[in-house]
Amino acid sequence: MPSVRKSAAPPSVGVPPVRTSRATPARTPIAAVVLGSVLAAMVLGGCEYTYDDGRNWSAAAEQDSTGTPGPLFTRDPLTRDPVAEAEVEGWAARTLPETPQPAVHAGAGLLRAGEVRTDESPVLDTGTYALALACRSQRRVAFTVRSDTLTLVDLGLRCGITRENVIYLSARSTLVVTAEARTSANYAFKLRRL
Repeated sequence: MPSVRKSAAPPSVGVPPVRTSRATPARTPIAAVVLGSVLAAMVLGGCEYTYDDGRNWSAAAEQDSTGTPGPLFTRDPLTRDPVAEAEVEGWAARTLPETPQPAVHAGAGLLRAGEVRTDESPVLDTGTYALALACRSQRRVAFTVRSDTLTLVDLGLRCGITRENVIYLSARSTLVVTAEARTSANYAFKLRRL
């Protein structure tokens, strides 16, 4: 009997071939992550934190609208150019206004570029004093205040602001105030007893 050979079965039509399985990395649906992030941002974007501090805001708004607004800061960057010699006293009076404690010594002037001015106070009693300093220039003005034995103040003041220093004199002293500028400037100081 003739031998019969078995042949491989013909491929089935319409059935996909079997593939060997390989591990494929799990994919996160990117669209779902983006959509979730957008929805969370929209929900949280509408949140607001409020609290009641006891103020009546409508009354405060009405009161503010009828009153004159106060100054927000003391620096005036648009008017840093020095004033003329004739206007120095008026500028100093506006910049360093009167206080309940009278001034024991004050001074103001116009400095040319590179000029140094020195002013000496009368003999001051022991105690605590407030020294207000101001200048008007495009650059800083250097102020130095010395007693008979110590340097009490040594600073380069940015013009357009007022600086106040508290000084304690442990013995009767004379104070020497020195003002120096690289460019033309106005300077003013006022010393009062506290």
